Amino acid sequence: MLVNLTVTVSGVFPGGMNMWSQRFTRAVTICCLLAGGVGLVGCETNPYTGRRQLLMTSVGQEMQMGAQAYQQVRSDPKMRLSQDPREVEPVKRVAARIVEAAKRSKYAEMAQQFQWEVTVIKDDKTANAFALPGGKMAVYTGIFPMAKTEAGLAAVMGHEVVHALARHGAERMSQGQAANIGMQVIGAVIGIGSKNPALGQAAMGALGVGAQVGVLLPFSRKHESEADYIGILLAADAGYDPREAVALWERMGQAAGGGGQSEFLSTHPSHDTRIEQLKEWMPEAMDIYQKRTPMPTTPLPDVGGR
Repeated sequence: MLVNLTVTVSGVFPGGMNMWSQRFTRAVTICCLLAGGVGLVGCETNPYTGRRQLLMTSVGQEMQMGAQAYQQVRSDPKMRLSQDPREVEPVKRVAARIVEAAKRSKYAEMAQQFQWEVTVIKDDKTANAFALPGGKMAVYTGIFPMAKTEAGLAAVMGHEVVHALARHGAERMSQGQAANIGMQVIGAVIGIGSKNPALGQAAMGALGVGAQVGVLLPFSRKHESEADYIGILLAADAGYDPREAVALWERMGQAAGGGGQSEFLSTHPSHDTRIEQLKEWMPEAMDIYQKRTPMPTTPLPDVGGR
């Protein structure tokens, strides 16, 4: 993706404004071309969407980092792990079915490699969940009021599991590495290390914004959309009604109060965009769901008075 940037620079620059403008324009052009190259050249292809992915780390490295991060979360003295079977059992039940669906999916080989484990974190104010490379998962009890039922929780966990299976974290790291390389190349073009370090720093700051908008954040939105799409397929294959994903995001939107950052500069699609996309994908998910034994719509326990 190429980005058109309109930049106004004030102040006095040695060599004159025209020279600065020419250097900056040339640098932005190179940055955009590099961004386009990163977007087009990939090491793997997503088996569901066909999107090419740039990956510079091995699965083994990812799994090791995931295990370390999981241990840090579990050993954090500020984290309270739930021991309440009313909270733990539904999470374990949903996680087990999602994992089994993953092992039947186009990510079956990856899912078989992972050492799956799930932890329930007792934090009624945090509506969150995650799945790390290697299969380590955590669910915060604050997500229960948003999910409402085990089917809603399946939509959440299916989404998070896809982030791990699709190697979205590794892709983000690889994009960051590629962007840093590009910034170093461009820095040489526009005068980093020259007699005018302030000029180089100003340009690098502007180019950093260009790279952020042009490559890194849009790919993050693609990751979220991929996780939504494949996640409801996994949930449906696990026997959970995928339509609960739409209800989940409607509640999320209501909780957010319709506010939030512009979608263009956000790492996540807007709630309305997500809901529209989920409805577009729903026929495919429902076709899978109708071929499975449906799981009961079991409500999740109330937490924090909600």
